Amino acid sequence: MGDIAGKRVLVREDLNVPMADGKVTDDTRLRATLATVTELADKGAIVLVLAHFGRPKGPSAEFSLAQIVPAYQAVIGRPVGYVDWEGDKDSVAGLKPGDIAVLENTRFFSGEEKNEPAVVERFAALGDLYVNDAFSAAHRAHASTEGLAHRLPSFAGRAMEAELDALDKALGSPEHPVAAVVGGAKVSTKLDVLKQMVAKVDHLIIGGGMANTFLAARGVDVGKSLCEHDLTGTAEEILDAAEKADCIVHLPYDVVVAKEFAANPPTRTVNVHEVAADEMILDVGPAATEALGDVLKTCRTLVWNGPMGAFEIAPFDTATVALARTAAALTREGSLVSVAGGGDTVAALNHAGVAADFTFVSTAGGAFLEWMEGKELPGVKALES
Repeated sequence: MGDIAGKRVLVREDLNVPMADGKVTDDTRLRATLATVTELADKGAIVLVLAHFGRPKGPSAEFSLAQIVPAYQAVIGRPVGYVDWEGDKDSVAGLKPGDIAVLENTRFFSGEEKNEPAVVERFAALGDLYVNDAFSAAHRAHASTEGLAHRLPSFAGRAMEAELDALDKALGSPEHPVAAVVGGAKVSTKLDVLKQMVAKVDHLIIGGGMANTFLAARGVDVGKSLCEHDLTGTAEEILDAAEKADCIVHLPYDVVVAKEFAANPPTRTVNVHEVAADEMILDVGPAATEALGDVLKTCRTLVWNGPMGAFEIAPFDTATVALARTAAALTREGSLVSVAGGGDTVAALNHAGVAADFTFVSTAGGAFLEWMEGKELPGVKALES
């Protein structure tokens, strides 16, 4: 990047934080920007932070990034300016080397999401260099995530760099044996992921509601459990592909069942062949969970997306918490590289109290999933070209 003192650097970050009563309720994404933004400011750059916020239908106070500036200032520990799209050039011209300012919501321009050249030019006119530090938005070919990379000298930010490095260690050039935990409610949302994983990993651990569809494909009566019976044929195809690729698929053989999905209802732990017609499978049983922990002990790399059971409600969080704690312990002792991502997954690891022990936890939802599906991410590809 060379000497950047006095240069205006447009930095695409993810400031799409949750808010309640005008206050930021979780500043994780704000903290993730620190390394890049402060390094650039310390080197004398004029840092202009580009970000979207929500899904506005045009300019509105409800979706203005002005409201996150106080919280951002508190996280960064230095003054943070705010630049509206009215008179933006004059506002930016008044900034000095080392200053940091947040530009108004990029989605106030209808052409942002369409990657319209006029919007790309509008943004580019404000900067000399472009840094993309928002992996979570890298699966979108928008003006601020993809277009700008072709218009200004462009670079990856520190958070983006860390994410791509972690993802490469997990699936790009991982150390084998590799295990993937893929959970969640439905096979239909993870079809492409499952197809990719069987070709790349040595052990595929399937949990959550989607495991029921695979059990049904194997001839198991899953009772009232969440199950996509119309996808059992697809599940069979994935199991056949795994066999050809020497990938071992792990499905639960004992499960925790209940007649209702509620907190702490009467439950039974049974063999999968003993599920009654009026019962639902809501978690993986203790024997299967222990066996899965033993699988992880033989592996060098783990990529995790999705919970093992209905972890939001006790006691159906047991398998997810137990397996996450095993993975965390193996990571701490240096025998496992563990990479996890996706909204539910981050919530589950936080719930288990082990997110900090994993090698890398991605807060990206869609981008992490598309990366697991083997898709090219426009925001990343633009930096490479």
